[in-house]
Amino acid sequence: ASGASGASGDHLVSLAPVLVGIIAALVLVRLYPLPLRRLARRVGRLRGAVGYLSLARAGRTPVSAVLPLLALLTALTTAAFGGSVLAGVADVRDRAALSSTGADARVEALQALPAALPDQVRRSPGVREVSPVNIAYNVTPDDGTQPVTLVGVDPHSYASLARRTALGTFPEAVLKPSGSPRSDVLPALASPSLADRFGTRPFSVRLDDGSLVGLRITLVRETTPAAPGGDFLVVDRARLPGLPEPTAGETGPTTLLVTGSRLDGAALRALTGGNADVRLRSEARARYVDSPLQAGAEHVYTAAVAAGAGYATLALLLTLIRSAPERTALLARLRTMGLTRAQGRRLLILESLPQSLTAALGGTLAGWATVRLLSPGIDLTTVALATATDSAPAGAHLRTDPWSLLVPALAVVILTTGIAAAQAWWTGRRSSVRELRVGDPR
Repeated sequence: ASGASGASGDHLVSLAPVLVGIIAALVLVRLYPLPLRRLARRVGRLRGAVGYLSLARAGRTPVSAVLPLLALLTALTTAAFGGSVLAGVADVRDRAALSSTGADARVEALQALPAALPDQVRRSPGVREVSPVNIAYNVTPDDGTQPVTLVGVDPHSYASLARRTALGTFPEAVLKPSGSPRSDVLPALASPSLADRFGTRPFSVRLDDGSLVGLRITLVRETTPAAPGGDFLVVDRARLPGLPEPTAGETGPTTLLVTGSRLDGAALRALTGGNADVRLRSEARARYVDSPLQAGAEHVYTAAVAAGAGYATLALLLTLIRSAPERTALLARLRTMGLTRAQGRRLLILESLPQSLTAALGGTLAGWATVRLLSPGIDLTTVALATATDSAPAGAHLRTDPWSLLVPALAVVILTTGIAAAQAWWTGRRSSVRELRVGDPR
């Protein structure tokens, strides 16, 4: 029974964009002539007949106008839903890759890296900034409870890194003591679980060299670049005893967090001499696309977007082709009454705008409603990430993508206007005799 209910639920999810599009089309077909007729009466009091004629003709909705609008809204809703899924999948993959590295590249070793390595990495192609940190994964609190991860950072460069990556943004002044500079208690940035564990009271941790450091948690963040996905304590490394300065002596930090564009992984690995683990954010993200399941699911939604765009274009072309003889005959008769070719072009363009704008607005609203309706039941993690062990970022649910909503809608308006203008231009090239006989069955 549960399997049958799950299958029926999947079918409803698959049909939701089409059903929402159909409902929106039926509602709009009934509603949109009403404001057009009122507007036509107002425009009729003004000088010039083009505006009144275009609104009056657009306000007349024959039964045959339901099908093109229905096709447009269904296509736009499907394209908006599929585009939002693809955008959400890309965002989940970007955030998951960033969570696994903490920066655009991560150079990490169990022991201290050479002190000259940060400057060498800064001179590598594509590197914008390097944030050196020291990470101790098994620091023991004075109460003898479970070990914690202690991260010693340079407050300025690390705060800048947190802002760029949006991983636990914080002001660098948080890591500087508010009282005496020689205070034995260091301010610390902590994860929520450690903040619940230690509170705001001072406590001590024992470093690997046996020295004790007093800490007090002053700020809580869900994540941080140096230790994404785990519990952490972040302090100013310059005030930690037993940790070498990153530019002094023969040893340096244990981890380098690198930001930049088009980073050369081979060059970074060559600088470390194979003595450190080098992970690139771009390489981590590429792993998510290699899975056949993820690639296949992405192709399905891409095909849905392409099919929606194709059906929308086809519906527009068939509608305009079907109405081409009647429009040509109308222009021919109006020109015998003094309508210029420029006025004819404006008439056809203005006549096509109400229905295309209605379809664009209705498709945008229907797409937004579809995403909002299906968002609670769609988890993008399984589509975006290759394995269940990948650290999925929080909030990996479907969200509305503005580009997926607006671009197809604007394309419909532009394509409709362009076809109407081209039709008016082509009609204007015909001879007067042929224009007057347009629509004549004999």
